[in-house]
Amino acid sequence: LYDKPKASIPGNSNTFGRTEVIDNTRNPDFVRKFVLDFFFEEKQNLRFDVLGINCLLSTLSPSKDFLGQTFCTLGEIIGSTGGRLERTLSGIPGKKCGVIILTAEELSNCRDIATMQLCANKLDKKDFFGKSDPFLVFYRSNEDGTFTICHKTEVIKNTLNPVWQPFTIPVRALCNGDYDRTVKVDVYDWDRDGSHDFIGEFTTSYRELSRGQNQFNVYEVRHGMEVACNPSQPTSLHYMSPYQMNAYAMALKAVGEIIQDYDSDKLFPAYGFGAKLPPDGKISHAFPLNGDNDNPNCVGIEGVLESYFQSLRAVQLYGPTNFAPVINKVANCAAEITDGSQYFVLLMITDGVISDMVQTKEAVVNAASLPLSIIIVGVGPAEFDAMEELDGDEVRVSSRGRLAERDIVQFVPFRDYIDRSGNQVLSMARLAKDVLAEIPDQLLSFMKSRGIEPRPALSSSPLPQLHRHI
Repeated sequence: LYDKPKASIPGNSNTFGRTEVIDNTRNPDFVRKFVLDFFFEEKQNLRFDVLGINCLLSTLSPSKDFLGQTFCTLGEIIGSTGGRLERTLSGIPGKKCGVIILTAEELSNCRDIATMQLCANKLDKKDFFGKSDPFLVFYRSNEDGTFTICHKTEVIKNTLNPVWQPFTIPVRALCNGDYDRTVKVDVYDWDRDGSHDFIGEFTTSYRELSRGQNQFNVYEVRHGMEVACNPSQPTSLHYMSPYQMNAYAMALKAVGEIIQDYDSDKLFPAYGFGAKLPPDGKISHAFPLNGDNDNPNCVGIEGVLESYFQSLRAVQLYGPTNFAPVINKVANCAAEITDGSQYFVLLMITDGVISDMVQTKEAVVNAASLPLSIIIVGVGPAEFDAMEELDGDEVRVSSRGRLAERDIVQFVPFRDYIDRSGNQVLSMARLAKDVLAEIPDQLLSFMKSRGIEPRPALSSSPLPQLHRHI
């Protein structure tokens, strides 16, 4: 890679950097990246030369064969769709030199460094004589759904149970500082001629990897499995198994089937948060699960579940985990009806920490004066300290010196209610009983604070409705 200095004679270029050498392949995928300062107001010319090295000669003075070159500006790469520019190589008269693919991404300010060590057991045997020679290739996911290589381990010879050396990698190289971005890992059997055999793959994220600091993270390597998004992985809490409901579906069904009895029209607005939406990949923290911005209502709890499963196939799960947008959206609905005729219950199900804690506290404090209760169910093995802080049983939530008017948040970790024998019905019953126990008192506390008296039992006026949001 060559760049042209700002003050240089025409045609003069400086060598900026060189990739590593990849042996025996016509389709190299280079690991080494280059960090350049981008100046929107300047034309930053770049030149890429591709060279082949004759490894049969002395490594001290290798014979370099020119394979082609291309020219572009840094702005052209950044301005291309998805930051991906494909250019034809030229420079050898009468010969097709192939193409080069250039990608660019703005780096985050993350300065974290990750150190990890991996091992494997019972890998597939690929060599006819002897065992496999496995190595790992790490890829970070891009915003357009593609993957970019970011690390290769060393090759461990002749074993199906390799233990690779510990390695250190900048977190921004692994996921550009986004802890929830998908990281894909391929397992290969090394071959001398460069035609490495694919053994299998798995996906994870830096957040998931970091949870294994004091314990092992175990991944099943599946051969040839197509990676689309996290819900397709059995390790995902959103995994759609044909045999049983996932934790999200269980929590929805358990709580929803009880509350829906108190809602006359059985129409439930249902929202998702933390995903990239088609067709442009825009990140949203309050999108209708049914895809209809004008009418987010789902018919009954079964309609909510159906919309949830459909959305998993349509969106790409993406961090961070922001709670405030959904809370504020439901609070705005509750603020329109404060005469006691309706009461709103927001059920939020999450497996992650809260990324917008300051904004969420503010939203809860504001919502505490409205006819609204919030139920948060935490699924998965994460630490939920922040959720406990929102549950004001012991210390009332506050924001900018203001205390919440009343306690409206109930948080429970689903793992505390899972039946050890695997009985999902029992698990769901336990969960629903606990999370709904505070709703009547919370409803009464709002009515009393507003001086709203119960209507006479024989009155033809309808009873207050519980309006449930997911």
